[in-house]
Amino acid sequence: MEQKNSKNYGGALLTLVTVFFFWGFVAASNDILIPVFKEKLHLLQWQSQMISFAFYVAYTVGSIIYYLCSKAASGDILNKIGYKNGIALGLIISAIGTLLFYPAAESASFLLMITGLFIVGLGFSLQQIAANALVVALGDPQTGAQRLSLTGGVNNFGTTIGPLLVSLAIFGSVSANSQVASISAVKFPYLILGALFLVVAVIFKFSSVPDKIHSVTDDVVEDGEESAIVKLANQKKSALGYTQLVLGMIAIFVYVGVEVSTASNLPEFMKEKLHTPTGNIAPFISLYWASLMIGRWTASIGAFNLKDSAKKILSLVTPYIAFGVFLAVNRIAQHDVTPFYIYALVIIILIIANLLSKGNPARQLLIFSGCAITALFIGMLSSGMVSVFCFITVGLFCSTLWPCIYTLAVTGLGKHTNEGSSFLIMMIMGGGFISLLQGYLGDPSRIGIQWSYLVGVGCFVYLAFYAVKAKSALKQQGIDFDTVVAKGGH
Repeated sequence: MEQKNSKNYGGALLTLVTVFFFWGFVAASNDILIPVFKEKLHLLQWQSQMISFAFYVAYTVGSIIYYLCSKAASGDILNKIGYKNGIALGLIISAIGTLLFYPAAESASFLLMITGLFIVGLGFSLQQIAANALVVALGDPQTGAQRLSLTGGVNNFGTTIGPLLVSLAIFGSVSANSQVASISAVKFPYLILGALFLVVAVIFKFSSVPDKIHSVTDDVVEDGEESAIVKLANQKKSALGYTQLVLGMIAIFVYVGVEVSTASNLPEFMKEKLHTPTGNIAPFISLYWASLMIGRWTASIGAFNLKDSAKKILSLVTPYIAFGVFLAVNRIAQHDVTPFYIYALVIIILIIANLLSKGNPARQLLIFSGCAITALFIGMLSSGMVSVFCFITVGLFCSTLWPCIYTLAVTGLGKHTNEGSSFLIMMIMGGGFISLLQGYLGDPSRIGIQWSYLVGVGCFVYLAFYAVKAKSALKQQGIDFDTVVAKGGH
């Protein structure tokens, strides 16, 4: 069974990681667009967050369209048109969205720009539904979360260089001394990105990515018995009949929300509290998203068939390799990286938290949420660069939460897995709503930008609750991740 799932594992996974890179590049680049458009168009903080709102709400709209089309066609759309065609179609839709950046940049039109981002997000929603399910399916189900961490690490390579390249386009120089922003220059990186979308769409059309994925409900179970998961799947009429999925949908909403809002409100915090010029903020945004890359590269070690001793060594070395990538990229971009060396000590906390989680998604979700809550409170109670680095550290503890939540939410769904996946992608809209909420509360006339990070605390409190509740719900269905991890050696 494992061989069937993984025969095209290498080539297909290599092709899939390209779209994960694109998602990250665009998502992180939004954090550079926000302060620039706010300054040039004299927007309020909550209005500037409409950039995040339009982009992430598009995921929900796209998922709803996907769900309705599947119902109208009396069957899953991706199973009908094929996964390769689905991802290629999503890339073409996103490419159309990037075309709007030309008139938006030329006329400094905020409405046109967020419309373009909305269309890009529509395409991404279809790509996400297909790609996440494929990553889990291409190999041993027990290491599905680790493979999502691996592809997520590629996603965060995109988030690491995205702010730097877009900053280069807007300010005309990657050096920290350049302060002249040019909105009209925004069009260049996005038009190039649109062309790349079309190229990759063609690559997908002729790639080894499977058109259909093997469902757990298709399994002929070893020893002549059905697995508990298949039995449970057949007892439910819909994916919404599963507690782990319904609560997981809320978990995805608040997770994406806190991940995005923490970064998208950071420029305003640095400008207001530290008087940092907009042109100097890019490396800090880059470090935030690089923090997710650091965590995901570390967590992805379990996806490889290595000896336990090798895994332990790599768990110590890999986060610093990822950190080195961040330093190298920013060094090439002519940024002074000496202020970031201290971050090497913070990474030790991630390593300890990762080792304590022992590959269990529920335990990792609980531990990382607790660490993030602590970091946010320290950031709100301190000042200066201590606060900045505390808020950036949230990226480390957000890093593996998507694969943890996704794995917990779809486990045990059986034939309803694709439907459940579309519901989860639908909740990516949290990135828009939570950012808008924090931006609204961050206004000086309300609680202020520093204490607006209480929104993030509330999000992580729910995620800690979900970790406990999902574990309990799965145990009631006869699924114990502690047992799976012990047997699988992950």
